[in-house]
Amino acid sequence: MLSSSRFFYSLDRISASPTLGDLETTLDEVRHIYAISHMVLHVTRSSGATASNPLLMLTYPPEWVKQYLDRDYFSIDPVVRLGQRGFLPVEWSASKWDSGQAYGFFKEAMAFGVGRQGVTLPVRGPHGERSLFTVTSNHPDAYWRQFRMDSMRDLQFLAHHLHDRAMVLSGMRKIADFPQLSRRELQCLEMTASGLLAKQICARLCISVSAVQLYLASARRKLTVATTSEAVAKATALELI
Repeated sequence: MLSSSRFFYSLDRISASPTLGDLETTLDEVRHIYAISHMVLHVTRSSGATASNPLLMLTYPPEWVKQYLDRDYFSIDPVVRLGQRGFLPVEWSASKWDSGQAYGFFKEAMAFGVGRQGVTLPVRGPHGERSLFTVTSNHPDAYWRQFRMDSMRDLQFLAHHLHDRAMVLSGMRKIADFPQLSRRELQCLEMTASGLLAKQICARLCISVSAVQLYLASARRKLTVATTSEAVAKATALELI
């Protein structure tokens, strides 16, 4: 279940960020809202950019960021390697000590206060876009386990929302790349976002409940999401509604 107020507040702040700089400030605000150590959005691939790792937004200490970039740790970071290949969240504890190089890397990161625990969520967008959304913590293990149980659903929504907003603001996603929703699909999403139920929407649009459900299902398919809530969040991030 979504954790209500903090999730929807975070979602609104992300949607309202007018520039990449504002979005990075929002990322810092969101990590404080969730009482964790750091958050990172790492765009690893985009059809709208020729460079590898075209966008990195993070709350890590600047000294660690400089060292990471100067030494090109992209190539040895085991979380990046696993996240780029997979679809499922990568729990840092499962990949932390797989080699001497990885051991040294994580030991160095922890010395900079990156976090004792972490989870990285791969995000796949249209046309081959790939991002990694990372959350880290210095809380005790028991707290971290409970946090993951309580907040993983939130984090999955936020990961996709941040990715979509960053792609739009950076210009790496062109208008032609946006899902083309019909007028009825957009109306149904907008009214759902306003809190209306299917019965209320059908009365306003003078169509059947089954038609509303079909329009929402079609919108979910075009937006490549599983739920109507995700469709509303993604359509909002893409400024379709």
